[in-house]
Amino acid sequence: MVHSQATSKYIRTSAQKAGLVLDLIRGKEVNAALATLQFTRKMIAKDIEKVLRSAIANAQQKDGYGGDVERLFVSACFADQGPSMKRVRPAPMGRAFRVVKRTAHLTVAVAERPAKAMRAATEPTARAKKKAE
Repeated sequence: MVHSQATSKYIRTSAQKAGLVLDLIRGKEVNAALATLQFTRKMIAKDIEKVLRSAIANAQQKDGYGGDVERLFVSACFADQGPSMKRVRPAPMGRAFRVVKRTAHLTVAVAERPAKAMRAATEPTARAKKKAE
């Protein structure tokens, strides 16, 4: 069973905003996750898609990889907070307000499902077989 991950650092978004999109793909098959990211209306989805594709490529390069992308799924994904850039914005009456421009570190890990688990997921159950008859 192959595990691999990819990380993208210093992405110009907050970790909270990235986490909302990462929650959508956690635990999904990689093809379903890529489809979800393609149609998500958040700017960070494109960056997460690049990290996911990199994690898939890393898995394909490892020894012991079965060769089937269909068996890969998103085993873990998270966004850590990176360093924040502090900027100053002019305010009324000579004052200044601080603006915090946040960054995030995105991590996506993929793993390969065992062939036995994949077979069990695709085979119909006894109840479904009986219903089909």
